[in-house]
Amino acid sequence: MKNITVIGSGTMGNGIAHTFAQHGFDVSLVDINSDALLKAVQTITNNLDRQLKKGSIDERGKTDTLARIKTYTDLQQGASAAHLVIEAATENRDIKLKLFKQLSEICTDEAILASNTSSISITEIAAVTKKPGNVIGMHFMNPVPVMKLVEVIRGYATTNIVTQTIMQLAKTLEKDPVEVNDYPGFVANRILMPMINEAVYTLYEGVAGVEEIDTVMKLGMAHPMGPLQLADFIGLDVCLAILRVLYDGFSNPKYAPCPLLVNMVTAGHCGIKTGIGFYKYTAGSKELSVADKFR
Repeated sequence: MKNITVIGSGTMGNGIAHTFAQHGFDVSLVDINSDALLKAVQTITNNLDRQLKKGSIDERGKTDTLARIKTYTDLQQGASAAHLVIEAATENRDIKLKLFKQLSEICTDEAILASNTSSISITEIAAVTKKPGNVIGMHFMNPVPVMKLVEVIRGYATTNIVTQTIMQLAKTLEKDPVEVNDYPGFVANRILMPMINEAVYTLYEGVAGVEEIDTVMKLGMAHPMGPLQLADFIGLDVCLAILRVLYDGFSNPKYAPCPLLVNMVTAGHCGIKTGIGFYKYTAGSKELSVADKFR
């Protein structure tokens, strides 16, 4: 397994491409937007420069990593020779189903088709392909080059050999893979999103303020980041989309998104990416300004 295609050049996609290329794989990074691809390569370059300053790589490592990444705006060109395709597009069911149907026509019968989805059913995605046994979830954590966990999600039809191959591949990337079954939210988001939602409800009901809620979870539960700041980091729109998948999948009111979260996303306050969520952010920075907390 040498040729890797990553579809989507956003935060997750460029992180996945970076990680594979740094570990010696040839990566085709595909996006319909050429400007997004240029931005992705610049982001990877900046992140490699940080690694260089820390001494975790040398100049040769940076050069070789960048040389292994090729960019494409055409799916056929970027994916036809892939041994493994990892889809990291927008967390939208219709977009993913359309992509996997196309990939099933473009890729070889031996290619493994993986999705980085954080909540959407792998079984449903696999059902639109010719070989559902070759479809699997490979859910990386953000930031991908740093975080060790990879959730490996088996769809209903995913074969043992495909699962074993992806588990071993994750270890080759110096990640810690955890095999889980295909149910809404998998493990990470089935537990994380209700916690974030409850934190939003705690704010919505006036129990405490933004900073107070985050401080309780950081100091009392030893979380490195409070749930509201974490929601800003993930993207409030992404949190809302996952909660809706959980709510639809289980038909359980405990997963119903807080009205405050819905209103914030509707208003375009989605966190770091928009400059405002539960906190305000300085342009170009992921550092929150406590003085500018959004109440």
